[in-house]
Amino acid sequence: MRAIVQDRYGSADVLHPAEIETPAVGDDDVLVRVVAASLHVGDWHLMTGEPYLVRAAVGLRAPKTRVRGMDVAGRVEAVGIDVTRFRPGDEVFGVGEGSLAEFTIAGADKLEPKPAALNFEQAAAVPTSAVTALQALAPLRAAGPGQRVLVIGASGAVGGYAVQIAHGSGAHVTGVASAAKLDYVLSLGADAAVDYTRGDITRSGERYDLVLDTGGNRSVSSLRRLLARRGTLVIIGGDGGGRVTGGFERSLLALLLSPFVPQKLTGLVSTVRQEDLHTLAGLLDTGAIRPVIDRVYPPRRGGDGHAPAHRRQPQGQGRHHGVAAPAAPPRPIGSDRLEPRSHQLGGPTRPGTGLRRPATDHRQGTPAGTGGQRRDQGRHHIRRQRIDECGHPGLAQETLDAGEVGGAQ
Repeated sequence: MRAIVQDRYGSADVLHPAEIETPAVGDDDVLVRVVAASLHVGDWHLMTGEPYLVRAAVGLRAPKTRVRGMDVAGRVEAVGIDVTRFRPGDEVFGVGEGSLAEFTIAGADKLEPKPAALNFEQAAAVPTSAVTALQALAPLRAAGPGQRVLVIGASGAVGGYAVQIAHGSGAHVTGVASAAKLDYVLSLGADAAVDYTRGDITRSGERYDLVLDTGGNRSVSSLRRLLARRGTLVIIGGDGGGRVTGGFERSLLALLLSPFVPQKLTGLVSTVRQEDLHTLAGLLDTGAIRPVIDRVYPPRRGGDGHAPAHRRQPQGQGRHHGVAAPAAPPRPIGSDRLEPRSHQLGGPTRPGTGLRRPATDHRQGTPAGTGGQRRDQGRHHIRRQRIDECGHPGLAQETLDAGEVGGAQ
């Protein structure tokens, strides 16, 4: 089969097309014919081997798994003898081992039937980022509606899903993003959106029951200032920092400090589970949440179509996210612009605060938690290029601007 592989760590230049063996199907495995695959920041870490901490698990000198990509949507080609949930021809989404290929192998517990409301590109943009957001919001399920939630990096992949899921759970949601993304964050369902460039959000005086930091560089001590006395801080992933730990030290510090303070401080490195994919499929089918794709990259003849997508992943010391879910409000590009839904958005920014609230009351409509269709979807522009000259699956990928979730302390 055709695949995009790497034999050493490095930039996108280490990736190249190759003919390799189709994966063998184990007793509990599902072989998926890939229709669309997507990239997120984890793929970039595996490609570069940074931070070096990850190499202990994925290969010290070179990646153990040559084919990049995890998130996938496609059709079942074959199943192992112990698999009863799927059969050939079923449309599925989830995570596989090397999705930038004609076929990928996945455990049956890492897949779920594709939501009928989504096409393959949209479904491929869901698994890792949306599952991460769902798991990070676990404290909301125990606390019930009415919680105050702050999402730092709300226009990013994980952050965008977190805003939507928290809003649907009945929380009062504030999203932090750059000025250009505030209307987009409000369109996802946030009650307020804050421009992080207008001041230090940790000194705003606001207190929240749950704070999600989706990869910024703020210290644990400064983030604690945003918490209510019994609030919870969840640090997602390990972006930032140096080449060795890549920022994971913040999560470690949070865990070490948590027993000695009234708040709960924790880090999250998510694992995609079937039960979470099932929950998300229900939300997607009802329209309670939805992915927004920046663009689709069809591999060009010659096999280098993967490179533009990977080059939009984080590089250097900048705080970028390369993701496969809503990351930045996509720009219209003329005749290939699609507008699934639209309405007028955006109240005025309060002078001197960087705070913006919706111009309309987006909480009118279906009560939270009923799984009904979302009221406001915002003006989402989707870039699509479906010219695939060599039959490879399209690669859905997005990016978050430098500094989107960080900011100087």
